[in-house]
Amino acid sequence: MKEIVAVVFGLGLLGNALLFVPQALAVWRKKSDEGISLITFGGFSVLQAIGIVHGLYQQDLSLTLGMAASLLTCGTVTALTILYRMRRLRVARV
Repeated sequence: MKEIVAVVFGLGLLGNALLFVPQALAVWRKKSDEGISLITFGGFSVLQAIGIVHGLYQQDLSLTLGMAASLLTCGTVTALTILYRMRRLRVARV
């Protein structure tokens, strides 16, 4: 039973990671940070990084890989938001 719960947990974390993909694609296609909360996505990214460290300390592969996948997708939204926000602010100054 413990193994089944671990697998379901890992799949849930993978699903969590996949939920960030549409947002990353939308930001990338629009080439705009409009409507994206940097505080929210930056905060998610920090929490996922902490989750990775916790998973490593607990030797929990499901947690570590799930959080790493979430950090990859959420971190992409965060990085694109920073990139497009910097571009927008640079253009606004000119």
